[in-house]
Amino acid sequence: MRRVTRHGWMAYGLAAVLVVLDQLTKLWALTLPEHVPHAVAGPLQFTRIWNNGVSFGLFQAGSDVVRWGFVAFSIAVAILLALWARSAGRLLPAAGLGLVMSGATGNAIDRARFGAVVDFIDVSRIGVFPWIFNIADAGITVGVILLLVDSLRKEQPARSASA
Repeated sequence: MRRVTRHGWMAYGLAAVLVVLDQLTKLWALTLPEHVPHAVAGPLQFTRIWNNGVSFGLFQAGSDVVRWGFVAFSIAVAILLALWARSAGRLLPAAGLGLVMSGATGNAIDRARFGAVVDFIDVSRIGVFPWIFNIADAGITVGVILLLVDSLRKEQPARSASA
């Protein structure tokens, strides 16, 4: 069996820390009244809603079959990304994998516990981003961006042994 790289362990650690942070912030958000915006600073406010869909409320679920399908899909994604992270050789893709793993896991926990995801971060006052989201959604988004940026990175030619 292949050993986990140093960057792979970093991806796992990042994922674990962010799952805990995501769940703690959602636990706090559950104390807020539903659909009541609480201004924080500038465009940031907290508005607790239940999201039956995937990230940013897309593809709303309506049945237990769809709910558990989302849970199974999220867990499968997290497992596949964990396998990919084992061999991560660079920081950027390792961070991206850790972020997406944490997001998929955090939202799967909510779906399994509540049947929906707790969303509460609301920046709709800026006028261009109407969705309410959570730490897990942010992790998925930033993680995918990091993976895309890394995919644009030019590979350095391998150094020859005679040089």
